[in-house]
Amino acid sequence: MTPEGIISAIIIGAIVGILGRLLVRGRQRISILLTIVVGIVAALIGTWLATLIGVRDTGGIDWIELFLQIGLAAIGVAAVSGSRRRRSIL
Repeated sequence: MTPEGIISAIIIGAIVGILGRLLVRGRQRISILLTIVVGIVAALIGTWLATLIGVRDTGGIDWIELFLQIGLAAIGVAAVSGSRRRRSIL
Protein backbone atom coordinates (compact mmCIF):
# COMPACT_ATOMS: atom_id res chain seq x y z
CA MET A 1 0.00 0.00 0.00
CA THR A 2 1.31 3.42 -0.91
CA PRO A 3 1.70 6.25 1.62
CA GLU A 4 -1.19 8.05 -0.07
CA GLY A 5 -3.35 4.95 0.35
CA ILE A 6 -2.51 4.71 4.04
CA ILE A 7 -3.27 8.39 4.61
CA SER A 8 -6.57 8.15 2.73
CA ALA A 9 -7.52 5.02 4.72
CA ILE A 10 -6.89 6.90 7.97
CA ILE A 11 -8.92 9.91 6.81
CA ILE A 12 -11.83 7.82 5.53
CA GLY A 13 -11.68 5.65 8.65
CA ALA A 14 -11.80 8.75 10.86
CA ILE A 15 -14.83 10.09 9.00
CA VAL A 16 -16.61 6.73 9.06
CA GLY A 17 -15.78 6.26 12.76
CA ILE A 18 -17.07 9.70 13.72
CA LEU A 19 -20.26 9.23 11.70
CA GLY A 20 -20.76 5.84 13.32
CA ARG A 21 -20.17 7.37 16.73
CA LEU A 22 -22.84 9.98 16.02
CA LEU A 23 -25.39 7.23 15.37
CA VAL A 24 -24.84 5.57 18.76
CA ARG A 25 -27.09 6.97 21.46
CA GLY A 26 -25.69 8.05 24.78
CA ARG A 27 -22.18 8.85 25.82
CA GLN A 28 -19.33 6.75 24.49
CA ARG A 29 -16.36 6.51 26.79
CA ILE A 30 -13.77 5.77 24.14
CA SER A 31 -10.99 7.95 22.81
CA ILE A 32 -10.98 9.56 19.39
CA LEU A 33 -8.01 7.37 18.45
CA LEU A 34 -10.03 4.23 19.23
CA THR A 35 -12.94 5.70 17.25
CA ILE A 36 -10.63 6.14 14.25
CA VAL A 37 -9.35 2.56 14.58
CA VAL A 38 -12.93 1.26 14.74
CA GLY A 39 -13.74 3.40 11.69
CA ILE A 40 -10.79 2.05 9.71
CA VAL A 41 -11.74 -1.54 10.51
CA ALA A 42 -15.39 -0.83 9.68
CA ALA A 43 -14.41 0.80 6.38
CA LEU A 44 -12.32 -2.21 5.39
CA ILE A 45 -15.01 -4.72 6.35
CA GLY A 46 -17.71 -2.60 4.70
CA THR A 47 -15.74 -2.47 1.46
CA TRP A 48 -15.23 -6.23 1.59
CA LEU A 49 -18.97 -6.81 2.16
CA ALA A 50 -19.85 -4.41 -0.67
CA THR A 51 -17.52 -6.37 -2.95
CA LEU A 52 -19.19 -9.64 -1.93
CA ILE A 53 -22.69 -8.40 -2.76
CA GLY A 54 -21.53 -6.64 -5.93
CA VAL A 55 -22.15 -2.97 -5.06
CA ARG A 56 -18.60 -1.74 -4.57
CA ASP A 57 -18.17 0.01 -7.92
CA THR A 58 -21.23 1.89 -9.06
CA GLY A 59 -21.66 4.81 -11.43
CA GLY A 60 -21.46 7.52 -8.79
CA ILE A 61 -21.17 7.71 -5.05
CA ASP A 62 -21.21 4.23 -3.58
CA TRP A 63 -24.03 4.89 -1.12
CA ILE A 64 -24.63 1.27 -0.18
CA GLU A 65 -20.95 0.75 0.60
CA LEU A 66 -20.90 3.96 2.65
CA PHE A 67 -24.00 2.96 4.63
CA LEU A 68 -22.48 -0.46 5.29
CA GLN A 69 -19.29 1.16 6.58
CA ILE A 70 -21.09 3.65 8.83
CA GLY A 71 -23.42 0.97 10.18
CA LEU A 72 -20.50 -1.30 10.99
CA ALA A 73 -18.70 1.62 12.65
CA ALA A 74 -21.76 2.32 14.81
CA ILE A 75 -21.90 -1.34 15.84
CA GLY A 76 -18.16 -1.30 16.54
CA VAL A 77 -18.31 1.90 18.61
CA ALA A 78 -21.26 0.55 20.63
CA ALA A 79 -19.47 -2.76 21.21
CA VAL A 80 -16.20 -1.16 22.29
CA SER A 81 -17.96 1.43 24.43
CA GLY A 82 -20.12 -1.24 26.06
CA SER A 83 -17.18 -3.50 26.78
CA ARG A 84 -15.24 -0.63 28.33
CA ARG A 85 -18.24 0.31 30.50
CA ARG A 86 -18.60 -3.27 31.81
CA ARG A 87 -14.91 -3.42 32.72
CA SER A 88 -15.05 -0.17 34.67
CA ILE A 89 -17.97 -1.45 36.78
CA LEU A 90 -16.17 -4.64 37.79
